[in-house]
Order: sequence, then C-alpha cells, then structure tokens
Amino acid sequence: MVSRADTSILIAGAGPVGLALALELARRGLKPRIVSENDGPVAGEESRALGINARTLRLLAPSGVTADIQAQALQIEGLRLSSLGNPLLTVRTNRYRGEYPALSILPQGVTERLLLARLKALGIAPEWRTAVISVNGGTRAPEVTVHRDDDSGETVKPSILIGADGAHSLVRRSCGLSFPGNALENEFFLADYAYDAPVDASHARVDFTNPGVLACIPIRTNLLRYISTHADFEERIAHPAAPAAQTWRSQFKISFRHVPEMAKGRVYLAGDAAHIHSPIGARGMNLGIEDACWLAWLIAEGREEEYSRLRLPAVRRVLRQTRMLTAIVTMDRPSSLTLRNRLLPLLSHLPFAEDALLKGIAGMDTPHPPWLAAA
Repeated sequence: MVSRADTSILIAGAGPVGLALALELARRGLKPRIVSENDGPVAGEESRALGINARTLRLLAPSGVTADIQAQALQIEGLRLSSLGNPLLTVRTNRYRGEYPALSILPQGVTERLLLARLKALGIAPEWRTAVISVNGGTRAPEVTVHRDDDSGETVKPSILIGADGAHSLVRRSCGLSFPGNALENEFFLADYAYDAPVDASHARVDFTNPGVLACIPIRTNLLRYISTHADFEERIAHPAAPAAQTWRSQFKISFRHVPEMAKGRVYLAGDAAHIHSPIGARGMNLGIEDACWLAWLIAEGREEEYSRLRLPAVRRVLRQTRMLTAIVTMDRPSSLTLRNRLLPLLSHLPFAEDALLKGIAGMDTPHPPWLAAA
C-alpha cells in the first residue's frame, strides 16, 4: 500500500454513504474531513431507507458496524406477492445461505447513528451545519468554499474531493458532471404506522391492485410502512390492529439517472450524487455504501483513478434491474397485468429463479470486494 499520510480528503455529505466512506478511510489510517449542511443525522421518525443487504453487512463487518446493525435490525422471513389479495408468489429470503441475512430492516436514522458512533471512536466527527457552497479551480485542483450557519466560512484545497451530497449534488453540478436519465410519471405515496402491540412482521407484502400496487414493509414489530401508487392508499389499508399513530408520511416520484463517469480529475462521486433509481429492490443506500467502501479502499491503495471503471458496471446493472422491477409494479395495460399474474406463480417451481432473486436481494450480484476474503 502506498503512503497517503499527506492526502487531504474532503467529503461533502454526511448521510449513510458519506459516513461509511469516512469510516472506511479512517480505519485505514486516513483522516478525512466530512461536512454537511444538515443539523445532524436523519430524524428517528423519518425511517427513509430501510433495507440493509448482505453485501453491505459484509462490507461493514471490519469496522464493527455490522454487529451493531444485527443487534438492532428486524429479520423478515420473506416477501409475499399477491394480486387483489390472491397469492402469486412468496420469495423466502430466510432461505438465503450466505454469511449474513439477505435483507435486514433498520430505519436509516438508526443506521446513521451506528456509523457515527464507530466514526467517533476513531476520532472523526462530521461538521454539521457546514455547507459546500462552491467548487472552483477546476477538477484537477478543486478549491472548495464551505459556509457555516454562524456566517463564517473558508476556502480549502483538498487533494481529493468527494461528493456524497445527494441527488441534487452541488459538487456534481459545480464540476460540470452531467446526470442524464429520465423520471417516471407515476407518483408514489408512503406512510409509516405505529401500533400499540406487536403485529405480524414476518413478511413484506406486495399486493398488485391491477393497475397499481399497495405494499407493506415491516420496520419494527409494532411499526409498518405502507407504499402505494394510489393517492387514496390510506383508505385501502387493512390494518392488522387499530394504529396508534402515523409516524411519517411522504410522496415522491422516481427517476433513473447516473453520471457517465463517477470521477473527474480529483473529484469523485458516490451514492445518490452519482446514481438514483427506484427504491424497489432496496438497492439505493446499499449501492451507495458499496461505492463508498470501494472508493475508500482504492484511495488507501493509491488507485483511486480506477474507481469509475470499477464501479460503473455495477451501477448500470442495478439500474437495469430496478427499471425492470419498477416496470412490473407500475404496468397498467390489461394484457400485461394478466401475463404478469400468470407468470409470477410459475417462478415458485423454478429453484434457479428464486436463487437469482435472492442473490439480487442480497446484493451479491455485483463484483466481490477484493480486499475481503471470499465467503
């Protein structure tokens, strides 16, 4: 490994991707600076990204975060697909025979706090309420102006600048990196409901409403998330018990975009700053954390110029998969709906099909990280 002791690294963004990147760098002896315009980690009541796949657990194991996640995460047995209440297919995630569960459920705010705790133990803390407001000087020698909420600021010249600052990344835009793609017309709606007593949290459920969908994802044994393409979805929910409270509500549209290159000069992009796609399949946060771990390893090895070449194939693969899954969920032509409802039950008779699904859910369909021993 080359010595990177004099390398100054600035990370813009302190979500799961930025935090994972800082942690992976720090445990390799590097001391990145990480800034965020936010006040702190995601609020606990905003569960946001939930799924943590086996690939992410394997990547975060050396830092100790995986053990922390497993101590708090919910393990589900599988995913049940139905059409107007009639069963179509059950994907049994508990059949996955990897080192870690195919998919664990944990609110994003908890994941961020676990990453923060491990990062703090290594002597690094994000600078909250500190925004990157401009990047000048070109990508070969970026000059970054940061501004704090006390009206103070400074201009720094990092050896490496990393944009982990989300879909509207200022780093990406300031450096002239394009973000081609398209948005779907469909709007999605979600709400999290808490219950006074434990409810059935053994399976995630997706019910096709022909057209449209109403899905339920367990978060805790007394907290469920409902997602739908119907604006009136709350009237369609068959609650397992009288809900005690609605803890969060949101609506969003889906876009599929990724940068043509994930790096330019001394500027690198990770997570939503580099690629966005449908949340169907629970790959978004996981793919971003995968970016972070690869980039940290490459920087420590002095090979960061290989980052874009190594990561883009995985990004393109996941976007193709999530496009396909989203198309299955959002299709509305009667002939397509009929065909989907006939084909899905057949998959239960094809073991290789379930194995392929489980591999994708686990995130094990991307290249194995070469710094980790094969499982």
